Amino acid sequence: MKKFDVPEFYRSSIIASIKERRRYLDPKKKDFTPSIVDFGSVKFHLARHFGFCYGVENAIEISYKAIEENPEKNIYLLSQMIHNPIVNDDLISRGLRFIMDTDGNQLIGWDEINSDDVVITPAFGTTIEIKKLLEDKNIKLEKYDTTCPFVTRVWKKASSIGTNDFSIIIHGKHKHEETKATFSHSMQNASSLIIKDLNEAKKLVEFIEGKLPEDDFYVLFKGKYSKGFDLKKDLQKIGVVNQTTMLASETEEISNFLKDFIINKHGEDNYKDYFADTRDTLCYATNENQKATYGLLNVPADIAIVVGGYNSSNTSHLVELCEHKLPTYFIKSFKEILSRDTIRHFKYKEKEIIETNNFLPKKKNVKIILTSGASCPDSEVDKVLNKLLTFFEDTNPIEEVLNDFSSK
Repeated sequence: MKKFDVPEFYRSSIIASIKERRRYLDPKKKDFTPSIVDFGSVKFHLARHFGFCYGVENAIEISYKAIEENPEKNIYLLSQMIHNPIVNDDLISRGLRFIMDTDGNQLIGWDEINSDDVVITPAFGTTIEIKKLLEDKNIKLEKYDTTCPFVTRVWKKASSIGTNDFSIIIHGKHKHEETKATFSHSMQNASSLIIKDLNEAKKLVEFIEGKLPEDDFYVLFKGKYSKGFDLKKDLQKIGVVNQTTMLASETEEISNFLKDFIINKHGEDNYKDYFADTRDTLCYATNENQKATYGLLNVPADIAIVVGGYNSSNTSHLVELCEHKLPTYFIKSFKEILSRDTIRHFKYKEKEIIETNNFLPKKKNVKIILTSGASCPDSEVDKVLNKLLTFFEDTNPIEEVLNDFSSK
């Protein structure tokens, strides 16, 4: 896989050493068991896969390159390049500005931007409408387009099945930048609909079967279907694609549910005429990180700490998986660990930041799950690990622990 030129301050020493050892032992990525790093009084269970993915490293490389190559120009990102405050704040400190926030609210008016400016497309991609608006201003987007290749793969699949008269069901969060972009591209060739979960998929089937009033469909899915969408006509032939940061298992569950519905309706021999196979649109990094989290949870631990941006979809799904098994704390940086007793963390379902006391168990041999989202620098996970180490007595030296791990 391509090596990217990512600023050194995002790299790590501890995490890099552990990841390199796992790559050596498991080059084909078949082993999803955690890396257990034993400091004596505390053990860290690190996910087999976490941190920057291909798409994020590509976006970071291009963004810093744009800043370096254009010292005298205004440089804009359409919205947050990735959902991580550490990375975004550093870009802002170097003069880069965001045109919109993550909800699509305008921060800088389009009339302030002209052909002399540099505009970077974020890793999530952008809509056809915004792309055309900028092209009409004579702004060239190709040079600094950081759209993740796994996102564009979803677009291509949607386009392919859409030209064969299939409607597109998009599994995603309709306000998320990536879902907006996928929806915009999808509806160029096909009727398109966004659903957020399996419950909405089940509702959709009830509408198709006439068990729920047709008018209710347009209320429930308001703002989530393409112009002119016809419930009776546009759901005869369907394919499912996804926002790449959603739970892969949930996308597969939705896809399998709708496929089974089609099979029951049209028969095993004929279902492919009505249901398009889109399994190859699942993002490898999201899939690997989620499988690695399942692997983490197979080994008993006391608590889990997940590091990443609070508006990061893929990170929130890792938190969701961990919360089913043990106390889990979602933090954006090591600074949220206030003391041995207190941690400030984000409750993603309630959308609130709270402080929890006595978060570290008062016992010998504490076991802590530590992982991060795909947009979180490994250097930040290093800082979290080092901060936690200061709360334990008689820990083994880091160099000694890493040497022992590397010799296994």
